[in-house]
Amino acid sequence: MTALIILVILAIVGFLAGRFLVIPEVSKRPDNLGVTDGKLKACPQKPNCVNSQAENGYPAMEPIPFNGTLAEAKTQMLDVVEAMERSTIVSENEDYIHAEFRSQLWGFVDDTEFYFDAEDKVVHFRSAARLGQSDLQANRRRMQDIRRRFQAVN
Repeated sequence: MTALIILVILAIVGFLAGRFLVIPEVSKRPDNLGVTDGKLKACPQKPNCVNSQAENGYPAMEPIPFNGTLAEAKTQMLDVVEAMERSTIVSENEDYIHAEFRSQLWGFVDDTEFYFDAEDKVVHFRSAARLGQSDLQANRRRMQDIRRRFQAVN
C-alpha cells in the first residue's frame, strides 16, 4: 500500500513538473511567424501543422472565404477566437492575427495565424504545434471548428 501511495505521489509530481516547469521552458514563442510577401511560414515536414497556403500533402487545407470588408472579417475572426477555450490573442495588425491555443491537460501551445487577403476575400491560416512530431490532428480539427464558427457569423 505504501508503494502505491509513493507511485501516485511521484506521478503527480512528474505531471506537475512537466506541466508547469518543463513544457513552458522548451515551448518558447517563435520569433519567425508572420506574413512575408503575402505568405505565412511553411509547415515543417511532420504532421503537426496545417496551412491554407500549402499546395498539397498533409498540411494543405482550403482558406476560409469571407464576405464584407477585411476589417469586418477580422473583427468576426477575433470574436470567434476569443470565444474559444484556452485561446490568447498574441498580436494583430490590419490584416493579421496571431493567437495561441493551449491544450487542456498538458498545456502544450499551438500557434495559429490568420492572414486576411482582401483581394481574394479569403482568410489564410497556419496552425502548428510548437512541440512534438504529431499533434494527433488537433490543429486540423481546431481549424475546421474555427471555419464552422466563422462561417456561421460571416
